[in-house]
Amino acid sequence: RIMAPDFGRVAGKIELTRLLTNIMFPFLVLISAAAVVMGILNTRGVFFIPAMASTFFNLGSILGGVACAWYAPVFDQPRIVGMAVGTLIGGLLQLLIQMPSLNKTGFEWRPVFNPWDPGLRRIMILMIPAVIGLSATQINIFINTYFAARCAEGSVSWLNYAFRLMQFPIGVFGVAISIATLPLVSRQASRGDMASLKATYVSSLTMAFLLTVPASFGLAILAEPIIRLIFEHGRFTAPDTRHTAEALAYYAVGLFAYSSVKITVPIFYALKDTKYPVMASFISVITNIAIISLTLETFQHKAIAFSTSITMIFNFAFLGTILYRKVGGFDLRYLLQSLFKIAAASLAMGGLAYALNLGLGNLWGKPRLPGQLAILALVITLAGLFYFALVRWLGIRELREILDKLKERWRRPRQLSP
Repeated sequence: RIMAPDFGRVAGKIELTRLLTNIMFPFLVLISAAAVVMGILNTRGVFFIPAMASTFFNLGSILGGVACAWYAPVFDQPRIVGMAVGTLIGGLLQLLIQMPSLNKTGFEWRPVFNPWDPGLRRIMILMIPAVIGLSATQINIFINTYFAARCAEGSVSWLNYAFRLMQFPIGVFGVAISIATLPLVSRQASRGDMASLKATYVSSLTMAFLLTVPASFGLAILAEPIIRLIFEHGRFTAPDTRHTAEALAYYAVGLFAYSSVKITVPIFYALKDTKYPVMASFISVITNIAIISLTLETFQHKAIAFSTSITMIFNFAFLGTILYRKVGGFDLRYLLQSLFKIAAASLAMGGLAYALNLGLGNLWGKPRLPGQLAILALVITLAGLFYFALVRWLGIRELREILDKLKERWRRPRQLSP
């Protein structure tokens, strides 16, 4: 009743929300355990599986949610209950996918709790600024939910589905790069090697741009076919697809900034400076409220997605400016040149994706689920290959680094085999 007072205007909506909250409550335990396991693996030098864990959460919550929603009426439950169960499935997968790697590190399961342990006390001290910063994130979620509940019926769901889809590339690219970068920049900062730290930061940002900027174009242009394929079943209608696609397109605008913030904030932590990330978090709350208040009446639920993106772009610009001054500058010219090349290649890729989707859609008519999947897979594959060919031609060195690492990973098992 506090977060969404307008829910009381619809009979049974508050009761349904309470039921969904109760179902998803164990998710807190699952996601907390997954985060702890991820931290342990990172300290042991294992990054790939923890970085992929959030991908399994997204896959589990979306695919598991759709499957459970399909069978929910069999158990005399509304289909939305299936999506809540899907969230639990996603959280469980995020934890379980990391367990084999944890066991390989020799981790021993022993129920030990010592509140006076120096390591635990240090963790609690380091958690304070992080908790304060994350509380601002939760406040923004509360604000978005509050305003979404004041929009048209279904707005909360449209925004949630769109945001979940946007989290997929963030989890795959932004979080993965951030996790891999943190130990390296921490060592560089502890040695006082600022030149290497700045080079690592610029390279990490360029790599994030290389992957998230085309993802932004792709999500915005292919929003409707993606959402139609995944969600448009049962009571999820064509208008729901259109409204969710609108939200996804606006969310996609800030995708590069989301990933960039996840890379930038750990640099501050490595430099033992927590005040600016906390400050940026609370400035983002004020910015979010202001933008939504000015645009909600005109754009309805789209205003919330738009505000989220603009707020995150502002957050990244603020932190990037502070960091630039703090470390005595970094190679901004190379960063902007790379961003320009990546944006140009992404724009060309987006044009091809739009033309292919339109042409194949007209050729195929109104395909069923297998046809939709085939068209979408073909469009994404051709557009993706075209993009990477353009980027390679433009000479982005981070692409060569990615390809070299993939070749090295591919050759390693072959070298070990008899």
